Amino acid sequence: MTQIAFVGGGNMASAIVGGLVAKGAKPADFRIVEPVYAQRERLAARFTGVSLHESGTRAAIDGVDVVVLAVKPQQMREAARSLAPWIAAVPWVLTIAAGVRCADLARWLGGYARIVRAMPNTPALVGAGISGAWATPGARSHATTAAEILGACGEVIWLSDERGLDAITGISGSGPAYVFYFLEALERAARELGFADADARRLAYATFAGSIRLAMASDDSPATLRANVTSKGGTTARAIESLDAARVAGHFVDAVKAAAARATELGEEFGRDA
Repeated sequence: MTQIAFVGGGNMASAIVGGLVAKGAKPADFRIVEPVYAQRERLAARFTGVSLHESGTRAAIDGVDVVVLAVKPQQMREAARSLAPWIAAVPWVLTIAAGVRCADLARWLGGYARIVRAMPNTPALVGAGISGAWATPGARSHATTAAEILGACGEVIWLSDERGLDAITGISGSGPAYVFYFLEALERAARELGFADADARRLAYATFAGSIRLAMASDDSPATLRANVTSKGGTTARAIESLDAARVAGHFVDAVKAAAARATELGEEFGRDA
C-alpha cells in the first residue's frame, strides 16, 4: 500500500484516511502531522496504529510515497517551508488547501514542482464529495494514484488548467453551502405554513434527497425534470413564476461567479510572501 504522510489532521484528512481504510488500507500506512494534542488523541482513537507527529520533521515524511498538505491556506506557507529541507526525496505532493497556487507552494517548498492540487468539498466527510484536480507537468505520472486517494471519499474531475480550480471552488467547493441555504429556506417555509419543526425538517430533507436521487437516476436534464413537475396554471407554475420574477436563477448564477472570483482573489492574497 502507498505510504502517505498528511500534514494537517483535520476533517478533510480524516475523511480521506477513513475512506482509504474502508477500502482496505491499514492505519499503519499513514503518518499524520497534527500540532493540536486533542486532535492527535482523536486520530489515535479512530485509526489505531497510525503514526502521529506533532510537527513536520524529517521523520514525519521520510520514505513516504506522497505528502498530502491538508492545512488551512493561511498556514500553508509555514508548513511548506518547514518541509522544504526534506521534500526533494518525496515522489510527489498533493495539496488540498483552498486557494494556494502550485507556483507559490513550489516556491515555499524550495523549488519542488511535482504537485497535484485538488479542491474537495465537505460531503467528502460522508464519502459523497467531489474534487477538482490539476497536476503540474512533473506530477502527471502520479494522476492515477492521486485519483485513488481523492476517490476514497467521492468523485474526481481532472482539469486542463489550474485556473479552473477557482471555478471549481465557486461551484462545488462552496456549493454545499448553497444547497444548505435552499434547504434552510424550504424548512422555514414549511414551518411558516404550520408544520412542527421536526416535520418541517423531514419534509425539506426528504424533498431534496429524493429529487437528487431522481435526477441521478434519469437521463433527462434538470430543466426537463422541472418541466415535468410544472403543470401550466398549477401550483408549481405559480412558485416558479414567483422565483423567475425575483430573478432567483440569475442571482444564483451571479453568486457562484462571485465565489469563483473571490477564490482568484484569495489565491493572490495567500501567495504573497510579505
